[in-house]
Amino acid sequence: MGQGLHVKTIQVASEILQIDINLIRISETATDKIPNASSTAGSVSSDLYGNATKFACQQINERLKPLREEFPEYNSFELISTAYYRRINLSAEGFYTTPHVEDVDFANNFASYPYFTTGCACSEVEIDTLTGDFHILRTDILMDFCLSMNQNIDVGQIEGAFMQGVGMVTMEEIIWGPGTYEIPSFNDVPINFRVSLFKNAPNPFAIFSSKGVGEPALTLSTTVFFAIKKVIESYRHDNGLTKYFALNSPATCEKIRMACADNFTKDVVREETYEKFQSNGSY
Repeated sequence: MGQGLHVKTIQVASEILQIDINLIRISETATDKIPNASSTAGSVSSDLYGNATKFACQQINERLKPLREEFPEYNSFELISTAYYRRINLSAEGFYTTPHVEDVDFANNFASYPYFTTGCACSEVEIDTLTGDFHILRTDILMDFCLSMNQNIDVGQIEGAFMQGVGMVTMEEIIWGPGTYEIPSFNDVPINFRVSLFKNAPNPFAIFSSKGVGEPALTLSTTVFFAIKKVIESYRHDNGLTKYFALNSPATCEKIRMACADNFTKDVVREETYEKFQSNGSY
């Protein structure tokens, strides 16, 4: 699915078995190999598959340990060849499930998941008050993923999740049907997009002190929505409108334009009836 799970799983196997990553292959997922595989959900896939791979590789390492002690000069090819001729089992199965926790108790550091993923973001936007169009001028994101297993993958996941969230809070208004809404394009990506990972923050509850990366960054896209609202608020103040106003998500171009409430709209929509012109869409 393009999540980078294969690469991370290969990294785990390479680290535990101490072999080159180019020697490791992953076959396509199929029920004839793993009949009860879990779905890739909850941002825990790297934790599940990484630990399962770790356990399987540790079993193989344990079987190869006597050979490594007997032939310390052997490389990986010679070691595996010798193990084969000595009829040592070179296949293993690993299984891992996250620890089950029943409730959340922040006072005692107790939660239904083994760890939390945290992050922060700041977005700067510019709107066209005559059309409702907007551009994201800059977004800065800092995420705590502890010791990232693969920074390129994790940064890509952060950027992708953020842009999916931008679509959710600014474009994807489902009113007439599932195929009648817009999704983000290249032109909607922040002009200045900066993503950083928090340094030196180990996590003892996941594989190699990492953290799940798939979904957490999506919520940071709300910075774009509220930045749009702040711009509209500033424009309304310039026009003498200081009262609180509602802006429903998604903040489409139509809603942005109508919320600006200037001379072009006041003869059509009175301020007190403005909210009636905001469809709630799918939210």
